[in-house]
Amino acid sequence: MAWITRFLTAVVFLAVGVIFSPETFGSKSDGPKSLGLIPFIKLAHLLSFSAAFGAALWVTFIGGIIMFKNLPRHQFGNLQSKMFPAYFTMVGVCCAILVAAFGYLHPWKSATTPVKYQLGFLVSAFAFNLSNLFVFTPMTIEMMKQRHKVEREAYIGDEIGWSKNQEAAKTNPKLAAMNKKFGMIHGLSSLANIMSFGSLAMHSWYLACKLNL
Repeated sequence: MAWITRFLTAVVFLAVGVIFSPETFGSKSDGPKSLGLIPFIKLAHLLSFSAAFGAALWVTFIGGIIMFKNLPRHQFGNLQSKMFPAYFTMVGVCCAILVAAFGYLHPWKSATTPVKYQLGFLVSAFAFNLSNLFVFTPMTIEMMKQRHKVEREAYIGDEIGWSKNQEAAKTNPKLAAMNKKFGMIHGLSSLANIMSFGSLAMHSWYLACKLNL
């Protein structure tokens, strides 16, 4: 019920914004393009970009770091294993909407070269997210579960940080090998996430140049 209340509140604010927009009062018009689906497609593009970029910024540079520094490592890993599939799904859906909306607003045959680059950035963000959702994240979660099992046998994992893991790995070849494999897979996942964020960041400059405040 609380989720529905928050959602309806957001819809109400959006409706108020539409009512008080210049187009509604007739003070600004772009001719035929101000009518029909175009404003709604632009809104979908803007909201999807905001959601994807904001989520990526928070998860990559703020939320994940705070959780890692304050949660027991196994608890942190279990939380991430639930959060990241949802995160990549949400960002992937937003990127799909971005590609569809931008492609509709800028047909490929009539698009300029810079606009085609922007579509390429959006497709790249979408592709990197799909690689994380369907390839790297499942591999990372499975590897994490296997390593958690080995760590529990060594009575580690309930601490904050990596210190006990690194000490135990010095005398536990199996754990050391798992650390190496996990680091490689996690590194690929992080790289794909950064590349997706970077692609969205490049598109943010394009959007900023289009603003007429």
